[in-house]
Amino acid sequence: MPSPPFLPVGKLPADLLARLLARHSPSDPRVLVGPGVGRDAAIIDFVAGSAGSDRCLVAKTDPVTFATDEIGRYVVNVNANDIACCGAVPRWFLVTLLLPGDRTDAALAEVIFEQIATACAELDVALCGGHTEITWGLDRPVAVGLMLGEVARDRYLTAAGARAGDALILTKGIAIEGTALLVREKRAALGGVLAPAELDRCAEWLRDPGISVVRDAHIAVEAGGVHALHDPTEGGVATGLLELAQASGTGLLVERARLPVLPECAAVCRALGIDPLGLIGSGALLIAADPAAAPAIIERLDVAGIRAARVGEVRPSGSGCRLREADGSTVPLPVFPRDEIARLFE
Repeated sequence: MPSPPFLPVGKLPADLLARLLARHSPSDPRVLVGPGVGRDAAIIDFVAGSAGSDRCLVAKTDPVTFATDEIGRYVVNVNANDIACCGAVPRWFLVTLLLPGDRTDAALAEVIFEQIATACAELDVALCGGHTEITWGLDRPVAVGLMLGEVARDRYLTAAGARAGDALILTKGIAIEGTALLVREKRAALGGVLAPAELDRCAEWLRDPGISVVRDAHIAVEAGGVHALHDPTEGGVATGLLELAQASGTGLLVERARLPVLPECAAVCRALGIDPLGLIGSGALLIAADPAAAPAIIERLDVAGIRAARVGEVRPSGSGCRLREADGSTVPLPVFPRDEIARLFE
């Protein structure tokens, strides 16, 4: 008999993941928000009992498996981002660090630990535990983070909170993380695409504008009117939008002309034959908010030096997820079963 087809590199297909999570859903009533497609983190009542607590624990785990440079910064920030998308403050961090058995020396471990410690300090997060191991079968370091945060019980958010009629806002730009990764890993192939100074600047997008959305989320929530936050990571902004719609049971209408694709990102993607909408996108934040509150949210972000743009609106579920082109026609929002960077590197 022929062997069954293997799944592609990247996230589990959303329909398979949804079936698995539905089959193994938690029964503990203190789990206020459990696993689900598009959900950023678990939310747990701090205190047992019918009255509960006025605070909730927010927990997130995420690995970094592809970034050989700055892996420590990545693993802290991608986990902190999902805590912030719940309206919570990241507080405590644990990490499992797996190092390749035939190429690890003390210097490599010291560099990664320094990256983790620096990123935690920047976010005022305590590095409080984890595990380190040198193991066989790896050709690069792998870091798996666990971030814990807290939020008032009546203030937590989930991606399921988006409502028909909400404005869709996107901060910073598309594929900040992906562009930085491509420049760092494919610099030789991009020498004729961007000037050396431009390549240097793109490589530093990890720090400026940065892959963290913790400030973005805090400013948006404090401005008021936010119903849902979600950060587009693997699969890019297109996947982030689809996850938001699936979690909230809504449709979307997104304006292609309003999507902030930075010129350097567009040039890199064009040269490498990839679509920026499907390129890993930490650094951007999707905000679904009351349309009356959208101008104030954008203004608050702008004052803080964070670029933000209204890119579309949330629609009723029967509308589907659509992308409006420059000529006014609409097409289905593209689906990326795997991130464009995974396709490029396989």
